[in-house]
Amino acid sequence: MAKLDGKIALISGGTSGIGAATAKLYQAEGATVIVTGSSQASADKARAELPGIEVIVSDAGDIAATKALADQVIAKHGRIDVLFVNAGIAKFLPIDQVDEAHFDSQFDVNVKGAYFLIKHAVPAIPDGGAIILTASVAGAGGGLGGGSVYGATKAALRSMGRTLAREFAGRNIRVNTISPGPIDTPILDKNGFTPAQKTAFLDGAKVRIPLGRPGASEEVAAAALYLAADATYTTGAELFVDGGLIDL
Repeated sequence: MAKLDGKIALISGGTSGIGAATAKLYQAEGATVIVTGSSQASADKARAELPGIEVIVSDAGDIAATKALADQVIAKHGRIDVLFVNAGIAKFLPIDQVDEAHFDSQFDVNVKGAYFLIKHAVPAIPDGGAIILTASVAGAGGGLGGGSVYGATKAALRSMGRTLAREFAGRNIRVNTISPGPIDTPILDKNGFTPAQKTAFLDGAKVRIPLGRPGASEEVAAAALYLAADATYTTGAELFVDGGLIDL
């Protein structure tokens, strides 16, 4: 029997990178999987690359859109057994260049959107369900220069995971957080990294990380499967998938 047989899994930000790798793994383990993308183009691309997985266009930073998303999934599937709150953006600027728009755009998606997606989805999560948040080592002191706003959003997610774990414990809904280290995903390209900058970032990871390499999306997906299916006595925890960057 597969680990997620008969489960309904919703993954925000699931059209590429960590979200897409997790969607494939959840599907392979028997789940009905729904992913979201921020644009029609990303959704169309995902539909071609993720056969059998439902794709919905949804703005992760729009509160009304998070409610519409939850309502749409609940209307079609009746419940959400696993909610993987993975949508996020990352922008890097030194503080003297940060303006309100730069600040708000990241907090809107990474924090406010995440919070309200959980708020709208949790009534449909059965007792014993699972919520997983994607934070980052950047929220735990492992960030890079220029990432003060991004790191703050991820620190907020770490706190959210711990406090909501206690709030939902009475229903046996487990809330856990994954904090990846440097992972080679399309987010690097979306952040406007030039090929040279991307190479420098990944090469720098090899020096900073005890295991000597950046991670792969599939390695984070394996952690997301563990927290969804196997970690039945784990809640309020943070799992670093970072090659030892924070832990060692």
